[in-house]
Amino acid sequence: MGNHLHLLLMEDKEPLDTVMRRICGSYVLWYNKKYGRVGNLFQDRFKSEPVEEDEYFLTVLRYIFRNPVKAGIAAKIEDYLWTNYTDYIGEKNQTDRDYALDILNGDREKAVRKFIEYINQDNDDKCLEIKESRQITDHDAINIIKDHCKVGQGSDLQMIDVDRKNRYLKELKEHF
Repeated sequence: MGNHLHLLLMEDKEPLDTVMRRICGSYVLWYNKKYGRVGNLFQDRFKSEPVEEDEYFLTVLRYIFRNPVKAGIAAKIEDYLWTNYTDYIGEKNQTDRDYALDILNGDREKAVRKFIEYINQDNDDKCLEIKESRQITDHDAINIIKDHCKVGQGSDLQMIDVDRKNRYLKELKEHF
């Protein structure tokens, strides 16, 4: 995944947005210093969704592990350079895998077998599907806004009442 990464984290005392702000902030400082650059590094803020049920936890885990294969980056899950899949099946042990394996079976050996079988099942998992946004020019954006909001000039937008302006913004976000 050249332009993003997937994390499955269990929130504890510190809220997830605080954790991510700290991680991203530290990484940006390190990266900018190392490569002699300044400014933003990430295109967008992180995206998240709650995982509250064990079944969905396993679905998300499978989605994450299979994503490089689905994207054509790796032939097999374990071939992907940045996977921790091998931690779960016992070849390495750097990940806290107890929660995931205990969902499947209390016996570790059986749980690992079930885990391998589950992760490798054909599926059509969809997790936090992000709608791809398309890049448009400023000129095109201005024309879209003028057409949608039925104004002649961009400055005419200032004359629109707040409620109508908010409705237009919501509609534009949904469509573009």
